[in-house]
Amino acid sequence: MAYTKTLLCFVFVAVFMASMSEARKRNATHIQFYMHDAPGGSNPSAVRVAGQPTNSTGSEMGAMFGFGSIYVMDNSLTATPDANSTLIGRAQGLYAMSSQENELSLLMTLTYNFVSGTYNGSSLSIVGRNPVMNEVREMPIVGGTGVFRLARGFALAKTHSMDQVTAVIEYNVTVIPYY
Repeated sequence: MAYTKTLLCFVFVAVFMASMSEARKRNATHIQFYMHDAPGGSNPSAVRVAGQPTNSTGSEMGAMFGFGSIYVMDNSLTATPDANSTLIGRAQGLYAMSSQENELSLLMTLTYNFVSGTYNGSSLSIVGRNPVMNEVREMPIVGGTGVFRLARGFALAKTHSMDQVTAVIEYNVTVIPYY
């Protein structure tokens, strides 16, 4: 009798765990979009709000991207790398130059606000380290709203293109809904 109860309990737990794993796999959402970051130029989408004064580093570039510089951003998210393609949302938040070493590393605290399509009115929140010179960077999704309420997951960022004023970053996001 005890053996039968133990076996039934084991089977129940195994079936429950398998069904939860399958449910999570089926419901993961994958989204790809492009963020357009312009911390300079005539119409910047990111502005420096704190950091070292220019004369402490010896150059304007060193002051802009030196340790401790903090930017507030409101970057467009588009369906393709073309800035004129369909606007699907905005990346709003802060990033700070967080490395004192010979590496350009940012602390990203931002929210992707979706303004069109399936996810219109929903958002995803990211908080994490972004070593921008790495080919692919992974950052955690720590929550969301709307269809992404309490979501978790990760965002893979890859620089698509960059010039002296703007950068286009490709994001591949995997979101696992809260159960």
